[in-house]
Amino acid sequence: MLDRPGTSGEPSVRTEDLCKTYGRGETAVHAVQRISVAIERGEFVALCGPSGSGKTTLVNLVGGLTDPTEGRVWVDGKEVGGMSERQRARLRLNHIGFVFQAYNLLPVLTALENAEFPMMLRGVERETRREQVLELFEEIGLEGLHDRRPGALSGGQQQRVAVARAVLGAPALVLADEPTANLDTVASDALLDVMELLNRERGVTFIFCTHDPRVMRRARRIIRLVDGHVERDAEKETGDLPSWVVEPVNS
Repeated sequence: MLDRPGTSGEPSVRTEDLCKTYGRGETAVHAVQRISVAIERGEFVALCGPSGSGKTTLVNLVGGLTDPTEGRVWVDGKEVGGMSERQRARLRLNHIGFVFQAYNLLPVLTALENAEFPMMLRGVERETRREQVLELFEEIGLEGLHDRRPGALSGGQQQRVAVARAVLGAPALVLADEPTANLDTVASDALLDVMELLNRERGVTFIFCTHDPRVMRRARRIIRLVDGHVERDAEKETGDLPSWVVEPVNS
């Protein structure tokens, strides 16, 4: 478990003229175009913008899940593009927690086993990791569901298991793609409370892709993407949404 995420003194994430293009010629899709941003350690950032604006692509580039067409990206001062596949895998295992829209839970494992899996790979002792999983499950409304497999859980319950898997062990950076999707207000608030606690007490950096106003109200910085570009990047001082954030309002 990382008690003090990151040690290099560099920003948690930095990109320089980052581009990602799919296809060629007239059919080419420029998903990310010349994005240069720096996200410091301990920030709580929301990436917003319409569907297709490049939010998920940007997060995948930062996490080393896909290669840029042009430009460079650094995580904790280490250039991701210069890493081997093994080094990227080690970076993701030890420093980055992921929350995917599709949950990506292993169907043959129980909820508890899915949540503890990255900690097991890091070598955390069985008793320690299971104690942490059960404690977090109780906090986020999964008490008593630890022995169920994903197929026996609702979509919202699977999402909570995915979030638990990402935040357990307090990685230095959490990349969350629509983490509150399919969750009601109570469950969303519980998850965001856990994330804010990790952010505040352990300095974990959070970057969210989101359409959810509840997430954006909690964020302290909002980066709005449109057509692969950064249209606006500003810090927030209150829980109110800036007027330039145009998103559907969830009840």
